Amino acid sequence: MAHRPFASAPYVVGKSALAPAETHIPAEESLCPVVFHDWVNSEYKHLVVDASPKALAVKPGQFFNLLCPSPDAGELWLRRPQSVYRIDRENRRLEFLYKCVGRGTYGLATLEMGDELNMVGPLGLGFTIDPACKHIVVLGRGVGLATLAPISQLAGERGIGVTAILSARSAEFVMADDLFGRVGEVIAVLDTDGTSAVEHVEACGLGPCYVCVRTFEVDGKKELRRVCIEGPVFDLQEAVGW
Repeated sequence: MAHRPFASAPYVVGKSALAPAETHIPAEESLCPVVFHDWVNSEYKHLVVDASPKALAVKPGQFFNLLCPSPDAGELWLRRPQSVYRIDRENRRLEFLYKCVGRGTYGLATLEMGDELNMVGPLGLGFTIDPACKHIVVLGRGVGLATLAPISQLAGERGIGVTAILSARSAEFVMADDLFGRVGEVIAVLDTDGTSAVEHVEACGLGPCYVCVRTFEVDGKKELRRVCIEGPVFDLQEAVGW
């Protein structure tokens, strides 16, 4: 059997051809031209790059490790993981939505149109949607919305309804509502008017959301139980912190 190399030179978008010997590798290092990069608000930036065929095979929920330029005289030794915000296969582009919070993301923010972004991916396990699904609800806050946008995009493409609950400090930071609005209903909840308060979030009743978790003491040990699954009837002697 012929040897199939694992490591290779970066794939340069617009210049390289995908070698047949490398098609077995699900992720790659690629150099992707920046085609758009601008501020969404005072803290978040929207980055769009031309992507390689392998990068465009990314599944909702997967991510890329981005090589960020240094924003100062120091070095950046580690790549920064970023979830994909939108997959635009028609135009062969990937989009990222990120918050500038440290040297890595502030360095990333210095990239301009025409620069090349070095990416490794796609990495990680992505979302799946049960074919029997008729409607999904996505709930996210701030930069966490970036991870939920592709799964909402996929649901829309499959004719599955979407309700997006977008949480933020104020209306300024409710991002991507237009993107979610294309595939379903958008509900914004804010800190400024109290609508994002935890007490306004109801338990799903099926167990996966863990909103209704309470602490119990059983045989001298503390454990967490869900009211909707392990309850709602409990031994009063085991209930603590209520």
